Amino acid sequence: MLIVRGALFLVASLGAILLWLHLKKPYVWILSAQYLNKYAKEDKTTYSKEEKPPVQMYGRLLNLASNALAEKEFKQEKSNFWEEQYQKASVWKPCADKKDSESLGKPDKSNGYLMVSANGGLNQQRVAICNAVALASLLNATLVLPRFLYSNVWKDPSQFGDIYQEKYFMKIMKDDVNIIKELPSHLKSLDIEAIGSLITDSDIVKEAKPSDYLQKVLPLLLRNGVVHFLGFGNRLGFDPMPFQLQRLRCKCNFHALKFVPKIQQVGSLLIKRIRKYDFAQSMLDKQLLGDFMPSSASKMNDPTRRPSRYLALHLRFEVDMIAYSLCEFGGGEDEKRELKAYRESHFPLLIERLKNSKPISPSELRKLGRCPLTPEEAALVLTGLGFKRGTHIYLAGSHMHGGESRMYPFTSLYPNLVTKETLLTASELAPFRNFSSQMAALDFIACATSDVFAMTDSGSQLSSLVSGFRTYYGGGHAPNLRPNKKRLAAILSENSTIGWNSFEDRVRKMIEEGQRVRIRGFGRSIYRQPRCPECMCKS
Repeated sequence: MLIVRGALFLVASLGAILLWLHLKKPYVWILSAQYLNKYAKEDKTTYSKEEKPPVQMYGRLLNLASNALAEKEFKQEKSNFWEEQYQKASVWKPCADKKDSESLGKPDKSNGYLMVSANGGLNQQRVAICNAVALASLLNATLVLPRFLYSNVWKDPSQFGDIYQEKYFMKIMKDDVNIIKELPSHLKSLDIEAIGSLITDSDIVKEAKPSDYLQKVLPLLLRNGVVHFLGFGNRLGFDPMPFQLQRLRCKCNFHALKFVPKIQQVGSLLIKRIRKYDFAQSMLDKQLLGDFMPSSASKMNDPTRRPSRYLALHLRFEVDMIAYSLCEFGGGEDEKRELKAYRESHFPLLIERLKNSKPISPSELRKLGRCPLTPEEAALVLTGLGFKRGTHIYLAGSHMHGGESRMYPFTSLYPNLVTKETLLTASELAPFRNFSSQMAALDFIACATSDVFAMTDSGSQLSSLVSGFRTYYGGGHAPNLRPNKKRLAAILSENSTIGWNSFEDRVRKMIEEGQRVRIRGFGRSIYRQPRCPECMCKS
């Protein structure tokens, strides 16, 4: 009897090992090669001409992660992180568009015209628009539809109407703020700088208070009839802020800014291909896809078919970000020289500042949680959270420093990785190719409508706005995974000794802590944390 049992055990074990090897090696190589080859063709600047070997910082943990994923193939259990961890998340409902008797409304007489030329990319511009709406109300001004500055970094000439629906925006905000498309003709010939009405970021402090604008800007507006904010990056703080002005910002961000049909249509196509099915999932689809929201009729004809769930990942590992961080990422002396040269070329002010300050070592920066997460670290976190090897993952951005050598540790664990470049044809992407903000809008849609949204840098504008949008419209069923980089660095520092069970437990506790349902704290972004009376209501 013992011999028979032993023989059966050996056969089962051998089968498991063969399946594991099949999953780990050929399958991973084929899919990751498909992804990486197309990825390289789409963005040739991402890769060097000479193929580099894979860069790994945590080889032992990667092996443990690979073993854990192989074991999960035989289990029916699923990760708990496909759902919100806390039921309290569902009690908060959208209500920033709610009309009430305390609404400020439009003034009987306008004090003049407010012009804004917003800088940055898609998400910085979005924040600037919402802040401009609040300022127009504060100053009793008529808002001229904001314009977007051309940047040598973003290289995108898109204007408001190329990204957002102008008429819809003006319609939603019409009861609160007067908005016009252009400055009246009698004011167009004014030299706004000469009359002292041009206001740059150097004239207004970061996170300025409403009182700063009433003291410095309102007199100019009353005297000249027009003021022009040039730049307007991060120039209106979140607190202290009158209730109704805060609500206006929420209304603008979550209700008034709708992507143009061109973006909605391709965004809908993108989501359909990720999900492998064509029916809508939630309120998030309705808000972001508009008239291009897929129909649920076909589901009724075949109730057995279900869409694929997917996780969207905003993996911030661009060369500018990692060079500026002053961290090291395991790429050896060649990478150190490359990042040093990039800093000297692109960040002269940083270099000057470093000359006059005591340097912090790269290892200390990592301990403090100041280093961007690598693709390898992101994959280890997802494995620790219980996501299986076959998880469908949408990667936002697609400009990874180090290319294949950096992405291989990720794709070896999670081969089902796609981007907008791999899901859409060249002709479908062509209208967006030279417009980075419109390309970012597609990423925004894919991330916001995902079943789970994971980020590696919670401070980025895309991550902040997407996670806030999911909180606002997700109904408590749109989880965001936000790692604490300082805690994660402490966990990963034990790479050579930590057991996999301990690693899983600590990673899960870290993410669960970040998912706790909290009311927005003083000074915190309402775009990222809309759970507050100004934006949302408790049911």
